[in-house]
Amino acid sequence: MTATTPTSNRDTATPGGTPALVVVAHGSRDPRALSTVRALLDRVRTLRPALPVRLGHIELNEPLLPDTLAALGGGEAVLVPLLLGRGYHVKRDIPDMAAASPARTRVAAPLGPHPLLVDALQARLTEAGWPTRPAPDHAVVLASAGSRDPESRADTSRTAALLAARLGVPVVPAYASAATPTVPDAVRALTARGYRRVAVASCFTAPGRFATQCAAAAPWIASAPLGTHPAMARLLLHRYDETLMTDGAMKRRALATP
Repeated sequence: MTATTPTSNRDTATPGGTPALVVVAHGSRDPRALSTVRALLDRVRTLRPALPVRLGHIELNEPLLPDTLAALGGGEAVLVPLLLGRGYHVKRDIPDMAAASPARTRVAAPLGPHPLLVDALQARLTEAGWPTRPAPDHAVVLASAGSRDPESRADTSRTAALLAARLGVPVVPAYASAATPTVPDAVRALTARGYRRVAVASCFTAPGRFATQCAAAAPWIASAPLGTHPAMARLLLHRYDETLMTDGAMKRRALATP
């Protein structure tokens, strides 16, 4: 089943039924990104077969989010951004598209920061050759897309801190665009401080121009994008469940208020 399959009444989450999970991807001109996202959604469906799972893109790829939401009609959906921090897409684009649709929607938090995201980052580094016991001259640059939004940068910094605590080495956030330091600048800064084994951790959901550009700046090893790692599928479901639980708690408080 793909995201473009027509939906039935059961799949669109009829009133009183299970709200659909709509995974909101950014979109990319790189065809590997779309195939990766679709494979990730298949992992989510395997973990929870009864849950209606849909895909919508902000731009560049079909289905676009407004079309996915239109296909749901008046059904319920939880929109989970396949994005790794707060920024314009999470704060404006997705809520605006949701508000313009006939579906009854709630927007979940982005995927990061969260320990499950760190699970995926650590696993990808290990696959790339990161040692079980790093030496004192080991360090990591956490490479992200970048944003002018300070909350987005704060989320990336928090993810870097969580990864540093997990690995026991310095982890410096760096960006492909719109923010500083760049990945090459972060690598140079760590090298100047005496770190001779600097890895680049790819904090991207799928292959693309930014991920390729950042990996090329690695002086040692660079991890693959997070892609279809099992922790990513679990994290999408966690954000979906978290949103429903938070919404339910707010409704119960409202009913209890005199």
